[in-house]
Amino acid sequence: MCLQIAGVDTEVELIETSVNLSAGGIGVMVTTRYRDGDVLSLTLLLPDYVLFKASIAVLRLDPLPLLGEVYRLHARFVGLPAQDRELLVRYILRFQRDHLQEHYSA
Repeated sequence: MCLQIAGVDTEVELIETSVNLSAGGIGVMVTTRYRDGDVLSLTLLLPDYVLFKASIAVLRLDPLPLLGEVYRLHARFVGLPAQDRELLVRYILRFQRDHLQEHYSA
């Protein structure tokens, strides 16, 4: 995953991190203090090495005091084309199916 302020065209460096992903938005831990309403460019590396790029708007930033300068970012997708939303939904459903099969096959 990579996050940067929208409109900044710098080289993206993907970092491995856990995200809470839905067709409507994303939740992720960050160390940068974004402001409510900031629009960010999001790049995700989906399975099969598919790069997914979208714009997100920051809804809120919750501090996580036990982790120091770490925050839980809550954001929604903005201007996401229907085909990209469908791609996300397919990925999410595939992930859930695989997780359930793994969990219940034991």
